[in-house]
Amino acid sequence: MNRYALVIGGGAFGTSIASILSNNFEKVFIKVRSEDIYNSIKLQHENSVYLAGLPLAKNIIPTLEWDEVEREGVELVISGLPTGALRTFYGEHHQQITPFLKRGIPMVSLSKGIDPDTLELPDDLMLSYFSEFKDNLTYLSGPSFAHEIMKEQITVVSLAGRNKRTLEKVCDLMATDYFRLLPNYDVKGVLLGGALKNILAIAGGIIEGLGYNHNTRAAMITRGITEMLRFGKVFNARPETFYGMSGMGDLILTSTGDLSRNKVFGLKIAQGQKPLDIISSQRSVVEGYKTAKAAYKLAQNYDIHARIFKGVYAVLYEELEAKAAIHQIMTAPIKFEID
Repeated sequence: MNRYALVIGGGAFGTSIASILSNNFEKVFIKVRSEDIYNSIKLQHENSVYLAGLPLAKNIIPTLEWDEVEREGVELVISGLPTGALRTFYGEHHQQITPFLKRGIPMVSLSKGIDPDTLELPDDLMLSYFSEFKDNLTYLSGPSFAHEIMKEQITVVSLAGRNKRTLEKVCDLMATDYFRLLPNYDVKGVLLGGALKNILAIAGGIIEGLGYNHNTRAAMITRGITEMLRFGKVFNARPETFYGMSGMGDLILTSTGDLSRNKVFGLKIAQGQKPLDIISSQRSVVEGYKTAKAAYKLAQNYDIHARIFKGVYAVLYEELEAKAAIHQIMTAPIKFEID
């Protein structure tokens, strides 16, 4: 029997995951919506929009329509959509996804973010459409730049879910000699880490853009983890999760690495560019922008002490000067380091 995988979404990360899966599956279908990405993968064997110059295996097959997917052989489904697209896409394509889940096929979500209107995490959004298939659903997060995955740099990430057998199966199906998944039952902790670190990556870009260096970045990362833990308490997440791949690991990568979209966004903010101007000028999604609003609302609703997160929100949404936000944090009343 043929063994196929299906990736939904032709962004950078979804494409890099398809590249991983091409090692383990005979065919990897990648469902895209844009004809330029479709043609690029089909004709040039690369995603020239998001990963230009990085070749893709010839068994990665782009599709625009569901009819192009050879569904009977699919053993794994990857949801590579941004958080903001989940509700719309699965509202429209619920009937196409459900048959896979009814066959017991695992589904892996790559989404990182928090809905700024409902304050829901990706698992809440996925379960609103696939509640009867809770055990099929898993959530991947961790330090993983798409460009480096494409170059087969050693990468280790977290995979969260409810069901032990599903987690072990997905870890096995996706494993290569350069990509490894660590199973974890703390879904909320893994998803919070993946979402909140994007806001701190914006902060990392801002402080670097203003000329601050290693001391400042180290302070931001360390205090940022402390604030992330406070959000975790609201969701009953396990503290140790935030010190793992989806928390500390991803935070270090995205707040220091030059390939981070959120960090680059922060750098541009520090240069005086307007958030919406930056976003409208590019196709890549900056998840941290909308997540900053969601985190601010959570902090207000649950009285979470989060100076860095509130500072980023004020810069992005209240037009506070970045230097003024840093000054506010540095002149705030002293609190004990461990509270």
